[in-house]
Amino acid sequence: MTESVDPFDHASLLLAHDGVNAYDAVVPPIVQTSLFTFSSYAEMEETYKGLKVRPTYSRGLNPTVRAFEEKIAGLEGAEDALGFASGMASISSTVITFVSPGDRIVCVRHVYPDAYRLFETLLARYGVAVTYVDGCDVDAVAKALPGAKLFYMESPTSWTMETHDVRALAALARANGVLTVMDNSWATPVFQRPITLGVDLVLHSASKYIGGHSDVVAGVVAGSKELIGRIRSATLPYLGGKLSPFDAWLLLRGLRTLPIRMKAHEAAALSVARRLASHPDVVSVSHPGLGNALPEGLYGTSGLFSFTFREGIDIPAFADRLRLFKLGVSWGGHESLVVPAQVVRVQAAGPNSAIDFGVDPNMVRLHVGLEGAGALWSDLAEAIEIARRP
Repeated sequence: MTESVDPFDHASLLLAHDGVNAYDAVVPPIVQTSLFTFSSYAEMEETYKGLKVRPTYSRGLNPTVRAFEEKIAGLEGAEDALGFASGMASISSTVITFVSPGDRIVCVRHVYPDAYRLFETLLARYGVAVTYVDGCDVDAVAKALPGAKLFYMESPTSWTMETHDVRALAALARANGVLTVMDNSWATPVFQRPITLGVDLVLHSASKYIGGHSDVVAGVVAGSKELIGRIRSATLPYLGGKLSPFDAWLLLRGLRTLPIRMKAHEAAALSVARRLASHPDVVSVSHPGLGNALPEGLYGTSGLFSFTFREGIDIPAFADRLRLFKLGVSWGGHESLVVPAQVVRVQAAGPNSAIDFGVDPNMVRLHVGLEGAGALWSDLAEAIEIARRP
């Protein structure tokens, strides 16, 4: 596929059908087995020597998991992909594969909080330093990259939804011999394909939009065969964060409707964001679809964004009054969710990226689900009215 093809059309075609499945089934079967046997000593020896690639143990290779990996690779325009038991398993296994004690990572600010905690706790323990930069400042990134081993990116970023010139940042990293890793969970391959912009490895919390039904926890990383092969051999067998066959099957099911769901999330979230932007009790709305044109390579927007209340709004009262928006972490499912920054800033788990990166305590993150924009706006408007009262 060339870069000029609309990712939405590409995704729709790729996900509508599979190849030939067992029994001519339209849905791939769940190969729910922990191990696979060999027909002969010669076949077993050939496999263990690496001369033949075939499933031996589901911690490393399983047909249902492989079907999911191949779908993600096709969606991202990558040569290969590797599934994991969680988004954090994909992040940790990927990063640990490519850094060693004494190395340095460059990371955009406002990164996913648990990725930040991984960098500041576990990796710090093993002597890996991290430099945080404003991804919107190309000059600052250029100054930070020399001598780094890995550049960790998000666009849009968590909470503040900052978008970056991904092509320019990836080119800077490549010029400095720095490996690029980008979290694409927010946009999905339907709306953004970072590999076509020069990024080396793209990962997802597949628990979010890829699964889409809030019933699976999973992760995946996509890239070249060489880089994915290094992750498969260096960390997957030993950290053990393998994706189960049943979870892979749930993800394949979720992928069927991913393009349609993303369009619905986009339309509803934009409707709600525009109404919030004109509300007198809202100072600002952080949504890439408002204001300036989307950056190169970002073809649409998802249902996750944030906004900031003016001083004096009772945010706990606002949250407790909501009926359709539920208080809950994660996002990407059919349900609408709300997370106040005030709660995130006081959580016991540290270090706290919300404080370190200056997330405003009056900020609220919304995930706009599939309930309908009109009903969701009524829910928000009524809650804001309650929160305004003395």
